[in-house]
Amino acid sequence: MDGSVKVITNPTVNVRLTTTISSFEVNRRFDRGITIAELKGKLEMVVGALASSMDLELFSTSDQLLQKMDNDNALLGSYPVDDNCRIHVIDRSGGQLGEFSDVTQVEKFALSDDAYEQRAGFVLSALESARSFMKKQSLGRYNEEEMAKKKAENIAKEKEQKKAAEAISVGSRCQVQVPGQPTKLGTVMFVGTTDFKPGYWVGVKYDEPLGKHDGSCNGKRYFECEKNYGAFVKPLNVVVGDFPEEDYGLDEM
Repeated sequence: MDGSVKVITNPTVNVRLTTTISSFEVNRRFDRGITIAELKGKLEMVVGALASSMDLELFSTSDQLLQKMDNDNALLGSYPVDDNCRIHVIDRSGGQLGEFSDVTQVEKFALSDDAYEQRAGFVLSALESARSFMKKQSLGRYNEEEMAKKKAENIAKEKEQKKAAEAISVGSRCQVQVPGQPTKLGTVMFVGTTDFKPGYWVGVKYDEPLGKHDGSCNGKRYFECEKNYGAFVKPLNVVVGDFPEEDYGLDEM
């Protein structure tokens, strides 16, 4: 051992970037082994100026000017650049501060009245063509037989919901079985119609916080329960029975 000390420098450095054509400051990490010319090439995509029109200045972490980075062949690491130093990009092409962020300088697209009317007429014509096609093919709402069938199905389903609602009493223990969801246990707190949606609904207070509200919906209260314990479900998804509240072991040690 000769007693000498070998200093190992981090091969990359994190610097702050500012420019004469933008008020924003960004952070980027660069390899100390790249040349200043290569650095300028990378800065083109960051600051929006051409590498050939850039002058670079290096500032300390406390924003004191250290020196100009005017040797394109020199390595970035040959300059006293440390993490959190600032590299200021001067654009010699004549770009102004805010040039790329000032939308007032962008030419606005505008249609003449004639062009607007032509486009509007084209859109209306396309809509009429689509309607005409649907009518001829009896598709969607133009299929009277299908629409009548759906209406009859909806009426029949609503009658089922009403009949199911009439068999459910407030205060009953229940099991809620919604397709695609786990079965939940709770207590019936409300049965009837609501303001938020047509038809019959059952308000349930779940045994666990598996609901969506506290018994109120759209500013109207239908029943009382703790937050996230309440829910409204369709009567056909409710099974009334002797469903004791489960013991979740809250009193056990």
